Amino acid sequence: MSRVLIQINNLSKVYRRDSVEIRALDNITLKICEGEFVCLMGPSGSGKSTLLNIIAGIDRPTTGSLKVLEEDLLSLSEDQLAIWRNHHVGFVFQHFHLIPVLTAFENVELPLLLTSLSKKERREHVDTALRLVGLSDRVHHYPRQLSGGQEQRVSIARAIVTDPTFILADEPTGDLDAASAQEVLEILSTLNRRFGRTIVLVTHDPRVTRYATVYYHLDKGVLDPGPDLGTPSSTKHLTA
Repeated sequence: MSRVLIQINNLSKVYRRDSVEIRALDNITLKICEGEFVCLMGPSGSGKSTLLNIIAGIDRPTTGSLKVLEEDLLSLSEDQLAIWRNHHVGFVFQHFHLIPVLTAFENVELPLLLTSLSKKERREHVDTALRLVGLSDRVHHYPRQLSGGQEQRVSIARAIVTDPTFILADEPTGDLDAASAQEVLEILSTLNRRFGRTIVLVTHDPRVTRYATVYYHLDKGVLDPGPDLGTPSSTKHLTA
């Protein structure tokens, strides 16, 4: 039985604009186990990204509880959350967020500059991450010299270079053509099935579910479970 990695109980997020109350998340209870590939589906505005940001410690809920690795994230200060994210979270964004004046290598290395790793150790980690996403031959290329699919693979390499506890992906195929989207999803699937990396991915594309082990549907802030799609893998280091 895999251990529980993320435990959310009775979580709600309410935004207020003057006298108007907008309930982005409504009494969400969710358990994510180590090694799962979780797909959160739903239309735009359903609360998917809000939930992902709360799991990442970027946003805070209005009510409810959130524990990751049995640690109460809501009790941590902003500085403590920043340190926690650097140790545990790899984030993949829809729009890549690569720095245009840095090479693929330098973009992937960025999270490691906040660690105590030596220059040699950082190089080894970056080389491993780029190899895992199939970009060993694009180390010195700048984002403008890469296709959209390659840019997203660089962002995945940046997300995994610290060997995070789990990966959060916010519409990672939203800006990609069908072939590039499939490549990105197969890389994420490999990270999950070969290395047991826990992945939480939000999307509105139902085709993504075939790569997941479990999925949920989120609509107007309410979460409905989908079927269990597979068995979680055991976790391995990404250098394996």
